[in-house]
Amino acid sequence: MKDLLRDCIKDQDGFVELRWHKKETKGFYAEKGRVESTSIKKRSGVGVRVLMNGTWGFAFTSDPDKSSIQKAITNAQKSAKQSSTFRKDKIQGLASGNFAVGDFPGKGIAELANMSIEEKVALVFETQKNAEGKSSLLQSIGVGYSEIFEEKSIVTTDGVDVSFSLVRPEFRVSAVASKDGEMQVGAESTGVTGGWDCLFRDRKPELFTEAACKTAIDLLSSGFSEGGNATVILSPSIVGLLVHEAIGHTVEADFVLSGSVAKGKIGQRVASDLVTLSDSGHSEFYDGAGGTLPVDDEGILTQNTTIIENGILKSYLHNRETASLFGVAPTGSARAWEYSDQPLIRMRNTYLHPGESSLDEMIANTKDGYYLEGAKNGQADSTGEFMFAAQKAYRIENGKITKLLKGVTVSGLAFEVLNDVDMVSKEFKWDLGSGYCGKGQPAKVDAGGPYVRTKALLGGVKT
Repeated sequence: MKDLLRDCIKDQDGFVELRWHKKETKGFYAEKGRVESTSIKKRSGVGVRVLMNGTWGFAFTSDPDKSSIQKAITNAQKSAKQSSTFRKDKIQGLASGNFAVGDFPGKGIAELANMSIEEKVALVFETQKNAEGKSSLLQSIGVGYSEIFEEKSIVTTDGVDVSFSLVRPEFRVSAVASKDGEMQVGAESTGVTGGWDCLFRDRKPELFTEAACKTAIDLLSSGFSEGGNATVILSPSIVGLLVHEAIGHTVEADFVLSGSVAKGKIGQRVASDLVTLSDSGHSEFYDGAGGTLPVDDEGILTQNTTIIENGILKSYLHNRETASLFGVAPTGSARAWEYSDQPLIRMRNTYLHPGESSLDEMIANTKDGYYLEGAKNGQADSTGEFMFAAQKAYRIENGKITKLLKGVTVSGLAFEVLNDVDMVSKEFKWDLGSGYCGKGQPAKVDAGGPYVRTKALLGGVKT
């Protein structure tokens, strides 16, 4: 494919970027003792981006032949020319970076490709069937498996010449329990960049169903939080949600230019000196983080970008355009979901660095507080204000966990919450690999970190 793309741009003047993208997704879901749904989708095509008269032009084609690609280039150039007169602030140039050249095959692709569809359907069917009948309180149990195979080739007129591939499998379980008119849900999931062994490295499939069912049943007999300002210990999944939603988006350079809370704060203290936060295209600490990718969709080699170092804001996330504007190097953060999408600045694997405490020490040193586990849902805005729901909350009294609580939310201003961090655990976990980020188009990401003790506003609601 790279030979064809090179041939299409060899006589082009100005900047042209061609991105061939082939994607195959499969999904299987079982509930009530039967397979409820199966799906297999395939898409491929070439996205074309040109920079002309200080303006981007974009077009795409699903026909990967020379004449169709050259026609798409012409259409993109026409688009740029026609729209340039309406663009007030012209793009002055693109930053150079670590241009990717070569081939980067991902891990686990052959392993998953060689497994039959029957084996994957059997996974969800058998796992779901074996979980049925464990308790009369359980009303339904759903088990799902999905995977995304991707191949990309990117060439540009200024030197990018790369192909790479990857696979991202996911496994999800949800359980619903009810008693006396009350319903509670337990959910467990995992998602990685890698193969089958990587997906189930920490837990076998049946342990996901056991955990989800236990959570749903236990929550039926739990109480509610009193609410108010409190000392909280956040699990890696909630730390991941915090650093992705409430910090990560505010440091994406396009959001910074729109006036996010991080604008103008480079070099300033925004968090406790115990806080170091990064976003990386690599899977730090151990393999398999769900947002791992070797090259971004502008053909820049991904890197580990330190966003906050010992509490000081150090960097934003950049594509080639914003990197040129800010006078820095691109961070390999431009990503597109489909060949028909233009690359946007996106996170990859976002995490807080581990510290020196242990979770046991953190609980033992907390006289009055809460331990929050399991990111459920939530929202944040460009000011860094957030509110997340925890699947489970445990009361901590005199250094001991005493009881389970339900319906707990945690909220605050992200930089204030990070400023109040006073303990960080040495344990580390990627814990949002089954998640997708939405910013006009989806993106597979991961996030996580250590256990963190801080202060935040707790809310309690009946569910």
